[in-house]
Amino acid sequence: MPHIYNEFTIEIATTDFESTKNAVAGGADRIELCANLGEGGTTQSYGVIKTCREKFDVSIYPIIRVRGGDFLYTDEEFDCMLADAINCKNLDCDGVVVGFLKANGEIDTERTARIVESVYPLGVTFHRAFDRCKDPREALEQIIGAGCERILTSGQQLTAPEGAPLIRELNEQAAGRIIIMPGSGVRTNNIKALADSTGCTQFHSSLREMVASKMKFNTPAFANDGESIRYSGIDPAAVAAFKKALA
Repeated sequence: MPHIYNEFTIEIATTDFESTKNAVAGGADRIELCANLGEGGTTQSYGVIKTCREKFDVSIYPIIRVRGGDFLYTDEEFDCMLADAINCKNLDCDGVVVGFLKANGEIDTERTARIVESVYPLGVTFHRAFDRCKDPREALEQIIGAGCERILTSGQQLTAPEGAPLIRELNEQAAGRIIIMPGSGVRTNNIKALADSTGCTQFHSSLREMVASKMKFNTPAFANDGESIRYSGIDPAAVAAFKKALA
C-alpha cells in the first residue's frame, strides 16, 4: 500500500537562525538545530536555541555534542552535554539529539538513559553514532531500552540510499517500538525511492547550499576567500520540493 503524503515527517538539519527560518518557511516538520555541520554537528549557542524556540512554532531538537570526531567522551565532556541538554529542556525545546558509544563499539546505554531521564518528557533521538556501533541489531534493542524515541541512521553506510537494505531490516525489527529515520545523502531525487524501499516515514536532510554574501565591501587580501564571499544556507524552495517529492 502506498504511503499517504501527510503521514511523512521531514526533519531538516539547520546551522543557525537564518537557515532555521528558511527551513521552517519551506515546510520543515522538525528542526535538528546544530552548529558546525561540517564536523557532523555540535551544540548551538544558548542564544540561537532560545531565539529559534521563541520565533518558530515547529518541533526543535538541538544536537547535544561538545565536539566533532568520535562519540567516546570523557566524564567532563559528558557533564557539559548533560548541562546543555537540561538547558534545552528549560528552553522548552521539543527534544534533543545525542549519541554515545563505548570504546568497544557498543552503545553507552548508561549515559543515553541518563540524558533521557534528565530531559523527560522531551523526546530523544539517537543520532548517527549508531552507524559506528558494532552490532546494529543489538544496539537497536539497547536504544529502545534506554528510552529513545528515534534513531537517525544511514544503515551503517556513508549514505542512507547505500544503507537502505539494513535500514529496512532495522525498521522491521523496530516494529513500531522506535522510529527509524534515514539520514545522510537523502535528497529530493531519492527520498521517494528510499521511502518505498525501507518503509520509513521520517526522513532527515540538511539540504545545504552555498549562499552569496550580501557584503558590499571586502578587503583585497580576502577578495577570493570562500568564507568571505559565501556561506552555507538553506533555500525554502528546496525544502518545499523535498517534501513534495514524497507526494
